[in-house]
Amino acid sequence: MLVVIRGAGDIATGIALRLFRSGIKIVMTDLPQPTSIRRTVCFSEAIRHGSATVEGVEAVLAKDAAEAKTLAESGRVAVLADPQADCVRELKPDALVDAILAKKNLGTRITDAPVVVAVGPGFTAGADCHAAVETMRGHTLGRVLYEGSPLPNTGVPGVIAGYAAERVLRAPAAGVFEPKLEIGAQVKKGDVAAVVDGKPMLCRIDGCLRGLMQEGAVVFEGMKCGDVDPRGIPDNCTTASDKAIAVGGGVLEAILHFSHAIR
Repeated sequence: MLVVIRGAGDIATGIALRLFRSGIKIVMTDLPQPTSIRRTVCFSEAIRHGSATVEGVEAVLAKDAAEAKTLAESGRVAVLADPQADCVRELKPDALVDAILAKKNLGTRITDAPVVVAVGPGFTAGADCHAAVETMRGHTLGRVLYEGSPLPNTGVPGVIAGYAAERVLRAPAAGVFEPKLEIGAQVKKGDVAAVVDGKPMLCRIDGCLRGLMQEGAVVFEGMKCGDVDPRGIPDNCTTASDKAIAVGGGVLEAILHFSHAIR
C-alpha cells in the first residue's frame, strides 16, 4: 500500500512513523523551505539536509515522483518539495493524508485517492475527505470522524504540565531568524532563545527547548518560532510526541477502515 502525506512537520511525521511501522510505503510532501519548529522530529528536514532520521526511520529527499516511489519501495520514507502535492497525479496512491494542519483545506479533495484522510479542523468527513482525525488535546484526541468535522481551532495551544500559551515562542519582529540556543537546551524564564531584527525572543517558562526555527528563516512578527516543554525531559526532543502518535493511530484506523476501497 502506498500513502502520500501532505505535510512533513512533527504531526505528519508521527503519522508517517505509525503507518511505516505497519508496513505501509510513505511519500511525504512539504514546502521547498519548511517552517517546522520541532525540527529534530520532522521528516521535512530531509528537504534541507537530503535526509533525516527520526526514531530510527530514515527519510530521504527525492527529486521527483518516480524517485520518491523507488525510495518508498526500498524501505525508506520519501520526501518531496511539492507543496501542492502534484505528485499524486503520477503516483496514484492508495490513500492521501492531509496533515498540513493549516486549520483550513488548501485544496485536498475526496476524489484525490481511493481513501482520503484529513487531520485537524477545516475538513468535513463525507464532503472533502472520507474521514477526519481530531487533533485537539483532550478526550477526543486521535478520534476518527466518519461524518462531521473536527473541533474548530481555538488559537490556544494544548495544556502541558499546566502551561498552554506560555509554551510557545513567537517572533518579536519581522526579519531573519537568528537562534541563540539549540533544541534540547534547558532554559529558564527570560533566557534569549533567538534574535530577530535585533529584538530578543525570550523564553516565558522554565523547561526544555523542544522546538526552534532554523537559522536564516524569514519570519513575521508574532510567528510561532519555538516551543518550550515545561516537563524538561531532553528525550522528548528526539521522539514523536504523544499527540503525533495518537493522531497517527487515528489515521491508521481510518485507512484500514476504508481498505475495501483500495484496489
